[in-house]
Amino acid sequence: MPDPFKAYDIRGLYPQELNEALAYQTGNATAVHLKLAGKRYTVGRDMRVSGPALKEAFIKGLVDAGVHVVDVGMLSTPAVTFAMHMLDTAGGAQITASHNPAPYGGIKITAPGFKPVGAGTGMEEIEALARSAKITKVAGGRIDEAVTIDAYAVYLAKLYQPKRPLKVVIDGGNGIIGTMLQHLLPKIPNLTVIAMYFDPDGRFPVHEANPLKAENLKWLCARVKAEKADFGAAFDGDGDRCALVDENGGIVTCDLTTALLAKYYLAREPGATIAYDLRSSKVVPEFITQLGGTPVETRVGHSFIKATMKEHHAAFAGELSGHYYFRDFYGADSGLYAFLLLANIVSEAPNLSSLIKPLEKYFHTGEINFKVADPDAVMDKLRKLPGAKVAELDGVTVRFADWWCNLRASNTEPVVRLNLEADNAALRDAKLAEIKKLISG
Repeated sequence: MPDPFKAYDIRGLYPQELNEALAYQTGNATAVHLKLAGKRYTVGRDMRVSGPALKEAFIKGLVDAGVHVVDVGMLSTPAVTFAMHMLDTAGGAQITASHNPAPYGGIKITAPGFKPVGAGTGMEEIEALARSAKITKVAGGRIDEAVTIDAYAVYLAKLYQPKRPLKVVIDGGNGIIGTMLQHLLPKIPNLTVIAMYFDPDGRFPVHEANPLKAENLKWLCARVKAEKADFGAAFDGDGDRCALVDENGGIVTCDLTTALLAKYYLAREPGATIAYDLRSSKVVPEFITQLGGTPVETRVGHSFIKATMKEHHAAFAGELSGHYYFRDFYGADSGLYAFLLLANIVSEAPNLSSLIKPLEKYFHTGEINFKVADPDAVMDKLRKLPGAKVAELDGVTVRFADWWCNLRASNTEPVVRLNLEADNAALRDAKLAEIKKLISG
């Protein structure tokens, strides 16, 4: 059975891989490893069906170890991050499986000092303690509740400064973002929102709340065209990711929105460092350099990207999956923060497609998943491609003069993920066929 303890969070099928017993042990282990006894610690959850039971068990594990838990209720992951800072707690945890399908549950843990917990930063120790089933009991633990959602909405509303009124279609995917927008939208003028699937429903009755998959955006694309909207936006289940659709119903890849946000930040902070994940189009570092910024490549995953941002004092970081990280938002990611800045950017232009068109220089496959018996063996074949420049920041990247690809084992699902890009469509298709053959053996 797959291990739910991943490289940057805990995520598994509920209740087969992650259940109340393991959530309790993980809460207790988190308290012990992070030395939380006697300290205040924020805990929230998204709208998943498993969320209430997993949260209750996780909190009980913390309380039994002497932690003063502040329960902030049902919020997006970025709103829980905001709550940790607003309440000045010793970090916090969000009960979520992010964009994974409905049967999954999960936990994202943040340590004191607001440091993400992942591989190499505490996850292995927490897993070992949780698996040992050794329970630590310390007196003095308790639970309080706090309401922080309106404060978060007030904070976000200050970001929205459009040059003209906008009409936008938003697909909430039956995730948590509809709840967040109910609090935010009354606080921002000059924005007309056409809402789709705003009711939080952890069964995801219409489509998966994963905006990286094109098939999940078809309803949004059609509605944007029908409504003659300025653009459309889709969010994932826990609200930390955002993807855009242009006024023609065309899907905008998230690496190109990274480039738009990079330009926004470099106009305000000339020469700033911008981080981008290694799956992104090579137009992203080229564009950042052209604008006088310093591009820094990073491996995939929030705990790694946050560490890279801190190390390089980056103003902003973007991920192909639609996570956008902001120095001004505690170095964390927020789908709504990104959405509001992107709306400002669109309001300054005739339309979104005119901003994206100059960035569409190369031909990317998007991310393609493969189930393989031996990921290491497949990656070794990639390393041995004649004439390749090989890098191993995250999985294996091979670069040639006119094409490149990256293959990495997923940290959240039992697959390897391929991203490939070439200077023209014919070369992309030819190289994709070649690499598919290499992967399948």
